Amino acid sequence: MAGTLVSEATGIRRLALRAIHSARSGHPGGSLSVADMLAVLYFDEMNINPARPDWLDRDRIILSKGHACPALYAALALKGYFPESDAMGLRSIDSFMEGHPDFRIPGVDAPSGSLGMGLSQGLGMALGARYQNKDFRTHVILGDGDMQEGNTWEAIMAAGHQKVDNLVAIYDANKLQGDAPVAEQLDLGDVAAKLAQFGWHIISVDGHDIAALQGAFKEARETKGKPTFIVADTVKGKGVSFMEGVLYWHGSVTMSDDELASALKELGDE
Repeated sequence: MAGTLVSEATGIRRLALRAIHSARSGHPGGSLSVADMLAVLYFDEMNINPARPDWLDRDRIILSKGHACPALYAALALKGYFPESDAMGLRSIDSFMEGHPDFRIPGVDAPSGSLGMGLSQGLGMALGARYQNKDFRTHVILGDGDMQEGNTWEAIMAAGHQKVDNLVAIYDANKLQGDAPVAEQLDLGDVAAKLAQFGWHIISVDGHDIAALQGAFKEARETKGKPTFIVADTVKGKGVSFMEGVLYWHGSVTMSDDELASALKELGDE
């Protein structure tokens, strides 16, 4: 299974980069850093049905760092929510594949734009499941910018207080954001230690290790009485050597034809 999920993650990376190139704008760095967690969620962990995107009992996922939507759209397309050609319509005026996710897109559970909104939405969904006696789970992918927003910390406090154990937050800690490294712009310190103080179960993993991610989600499912916060240590631009750890590729950037060809070659696409 892990080998299959590696292939799915690679497919997400390829399609996301093609879409960004086609749009002549987009955020490749953060799209590449979330590809592995999206592959595990969509192709292994979540109880979902692409033929029924509005199924009430489905597991939910919110991409709070919405600028990484090329990877989300790629995952949805590869899972079968819509054709890959739709994902290629990223940021096109005549396409519904907007520059941030919108719930009009099949498979998108919540819109995002301004950072810091996703965890509050996820908490509401998780509490909704509790009040309706449903067993679906809600997953929220957060970026470094999300973790600098007050709204996120309000949701952290509330979720811990409410002991919402069907809520999982995944922190894509790729350590670079729009203008500077996170450590220079607004150092987050020991996030895991802080979250533990608010009543969360903490798991730290290599965010590009498929087996480790699978184990983390299994551990989250088995944790009762606490929400789970997964600190995923990731690399911005993962999978493409000239993008890895390079601030420029945060975006929004235009990829040249040669850059796309070089990136796809590294991802095994000739």
